[in-house]
Amino acid sequence: MKRKYLLLSACFSMFITSCYDVLDKEPLNQYTDAVVWNDATLVDAFLVTQYMYTPVMVNDATTMFTSWSGSPMNRDARKGDSNYFFGNSEQVFGVGLTMDVSDETKYTVGAWANLAWNKSNGITADGGVLEWWENAYYTIRNLNEFIARVSDSPLDKDLVEQRVAEARFLRAFCYFAMVKRYGGVPLLTEVPQLDSDEDLLYPQRSSEKAVYDFILNETEEIAEILPSSQETGRASKWAALALHSRVALFAGSVAKYGEVQLDGLLGIPQSEASVYFQKCYDASRRIIKESPHHLYNQDADKVQNFKNVFLVKNNPEAIMVKVHDGAGFQDGGFSTWSWDQCECPRPQVWGLGNHHSPYLEMVEEFEYVDGRPGTLDRNLLSSKLWTMDELWGGRDPRFYASIWTNGTEWRDAVGGPLGNNIIDMHNGIITPEGNIVSGVTEQYEGVLAVGDQLLSHVQNGVINCGFGIMKYLDPSANNMLWLCESRTDYQIFRFAEILLNYAEAAYELNKPDDALEAINDIRERAGIKLLDEIDMDKIRHERKVELAFENHRYWDLRRWRTAEKELTRSFSGVQYQYDYASGKFKVLVINDVDGVTAPPRFFKKNYYFPITKTRIAANPNLVENPEY
Repeated sequence: MKRKYLLLSACFSMFITSCYDVLDKEPLNQYTDAVVWNDATLVDAFLVTQYMYTPVMVNDATTMFTSWSGSPMNRDARKGDSNYFFGNSEQVFGVGLTMDVSDETKYTVGAWANLAWNKSNGITADGGVLEWWENAYYTIRNLNEFIARVSDSPLDKDLVEQRVAEARFLRAFCYFAMVKRYGGVPLLTEVPQLDSDEDLLYPQRSSEKAVYDFILNETEEIAEILPSSQETGRASKWAALALHSRVALFAGSVAKYGEVQLDGLLGIPQSEASVYFQKCYDASRRIIKESPHHLYNQDADKVQNFKNVFLVKNNPEAIMVKVHDGAGFQDGGFSTWSWDQCECPRPQVWGLGNHHSPYLEMVEEFEYVDGRPGTLDRNLLSSKLWTMDELWGGRDPRFYASIWTNGTEWRDAVGGPLGNNIIDMHNGIITPEGNIVSGVTEQYEGVLAVGDQLLSHVQNGVINCGFGIMKYLDPSANNMLWLCESRTDYQIFRFAEILLNYAEAAYELNKPDDALEAINDIRERAGIKLLDEIDMDKIRHERKVELAFENHRYWDLRRWRTAEKELTRSFSGVQYQYDYASGKFKVLVINDVDGVTAPPRFFKKNYYFPITKTRIAANPNLVENPEY
């Protein structure tokens, strides 16, 4: 049966810097099997398109936004809901969803998708949260077809093995995104046909262990095939080893901290945990010792240095990136994303920004440069007035590169008590007589009672934690454009993660000296006091700070099986009241910022997503996960 593949030339520039000349083909935008597999350029372009069809590489976004009529790879039950493919897309709001359900941030306002309800009520039997199933198998089917057919295509024979290895890498990435959600899933490596055997048309779920082992075997093999360097955005030897490192660490954690269920369909025997930790250790060590990648450390200013990890393209820390450097949605392209427009301070095109506000508890994770804990004394906080430097000065430089708040410098920020180009998040004015002036229409001596940054939140009755996300923000971005205009590359794998993986695996293998050295390499680059000794709490803390807002925290809590504790609690924020007489601020702690009627809660069953009744109805050989 012939299938047509949408091959938009704009898609190609999302992953590679070279251009494919397909404009002399007919028709111009669609090709049949007979054309695709008999044209070397189109065969290569088909693989490039599969990179785009794997949006989970970018903060676990699960679909694409290519037009108002939908996405070419949106195959799930919600494909007719424009809010779904828009809100869950890599180009728009999908990159923020794992922050919605973690202990990093509170969703505030502005996105067409948020998981605030699920943060309190969990994932129901119908699913619908961060799904990667129908879209996954659509992409996997394409990759399996490529692997099966490319050897008979006119593609340069010297390239065939490498391109197949890239397809295997993408397939492995898809399966990892599935196994960390659902546990064991049907493991398909060939394309089902209408006359295929029933076990291929209606496959059973492979065990969770089998899926992890498949991914690890694939990445181990293709690491010896893929080149050490590649066109920007394509999988390399080191990207394959980075995926191997990440997957092995996840599998080791599932084995050590999880439990075997459904007669082995879910979970990995605890006795095998060290096997997976060793695989993570070995792959990470190879990258550390043999690869050209290393920590970015070019700028004397430690704050700017950490910002530049995410702003400087093709820097040595980036092992694999998703390139964002072309036309945005408004100009008919898809090689940008919406991070700046969503997370920036005002001014912003809709007068919003700040879609995710970091919790005070997350902010407090950033230590002082001398190694003191960053936790604030709540009693001292409320006992005096503060300047912003007294409150936030002397912190880990990564704090200023990851967080913005009242008093942070920002281009074109509407002036308040602290001056122009400085973020103004005060909410309320204390008069010299001790009265409180509040409300968006109120003012005192020409000073508005609510700072510009909080106007939309206060007007809409939304509680803001008093912070925003600085990481990845490009100060030169035009946030007054409509959507999808961020051009920073997204770091799929970066060297610091490998050091953290290595440290955790080393500690699990009783190699504390190796763990301490890796953690101190990161802290030295950050510009913070080195540690004298190491334990698992310190490793997890460093991971939370270094990788904040990079789509690790939610999945880390799941693999450690600590989400029931860490995500079942109330979180807090701060409110700044401007003291007119002194020019300082009174800082109020806002407790229960998510609400007291339905505070965040993580349910044990949600360590695995539901397969859902709909999928089981389509394939009765599937078995549902426990408690759904």
